[in-house]
Parts: sequence; C-alpha cells; structure tokens
Amino acid sequence: MVIEELYDHQKTIQAVIQTLTNDIEYACKLIADCIAAGNKVLIAGNGGSAADAQHIAAELTGRFVKERRPLPGIALTVDTSALTAIANDYGYNHVFSRQLEGLAQPGDLFIGISTSGNSQGILNAFASATTIGCKTLGLSGRDGGKMNGICDMNIVVPSQVTARIQEMHILIGHILCKAVDNLF
Repeated sequence: MVIEELYDHQKTIQAVIQTLTNDIEYACKLIADCIAAGNKVLIAGNGGSAADAQHIAAELTGRFVKERRPLPGIALTVDTSALTAIANDYGYNHVFSRQLEGLAQPGDLFIGISTSGNSQGILNAFASATTIGCKTLGLSGRDGGKMNGICDMNIVVPSQVTARIQEMHILIGHILCKAVDNLF
C-alpha cells in the first residue's frame, strides 16, 4: 500500500510538471503583484482545503523561508463566530462571500480552493470577489468544475483522487509563498 501511494503521488507531480508549470508561474505573478501593490490575499476552502487556506495564510503573515515583514494573508475559514453567524442567518453557502464583501477591496487577491471545483460556497465567494474588483485564483482538481468559468486563473490538478489534489494544492501554495519571499 505505501509504495503504491508514493508512486501515485509521483505520477501526479509529474503530470503537474508537464501541464501546469505556466499556470503556476502566472499565479506566482498574481500573488506577487498583489502583495507588491500593498493589497491583501484572502483564502478559503472547505474541509482539508480549509486547512490549506489557513496554512498558506500563516506562511504569509508569519514567514515562509526568509525573514521578512508580516504580509496580509487572511484565511476566511478561521473566524468561527462569523462562520456560524453567517451560516445561521444566510446559509452555509454564503460564509465566504459575506466575509469577502466585508473585508476585500479592489486589487486584493481571492484564492478559492475546491478539489472538485464545484463547492457552492467557493463559487459564491468568487462571484463576490469579482464584483468587488479582486483578482481571483482557483485551486481545483478533476476537470476544474464550475470554477473554470469564473476565476481569472483556475489551476486544475490533473487527478481524480482528492488526496493527490490536496497534496498538489499545498505544494502550489508553498510555491506561491516562495514567489512572495522572492520579493523581499
């Protein structure tokens, strides 16, 4: 079992290298330009993708590799009072869009993470981000789902396996943080 999982991971990363290098480079430019312009990065996802959102935001506000000033990275998944109040009053599918409407400004970058590309809460957040004037970056998998048509860039991990998609999402997140580190 162990060797099969490792080989499956290796196969997925090879597919990412072959098909997504240019997309990841473009995403690095999106996040670097956002931070360099003094804007913030807002990130959201559900379940394991929520953990990835928090991880990436922490790398921005703390540090990734290089010592640097803290940067504005906000995971929309961590405010339990906002999440539960918005879910109670408006429905769970609005927990991220309502927060974006209150926190985001034109020029910010919203990163939505959904392994299927079809999470309604993430789709609603993309719609709000676009209305506000934020740049939008999706991290998805499978065929990219509905996120394909609503993001400035949707990085679609070429896998049907949720675990492999999530593994690539955090790797891509680390690459984005490295691009930000390179600014300093």
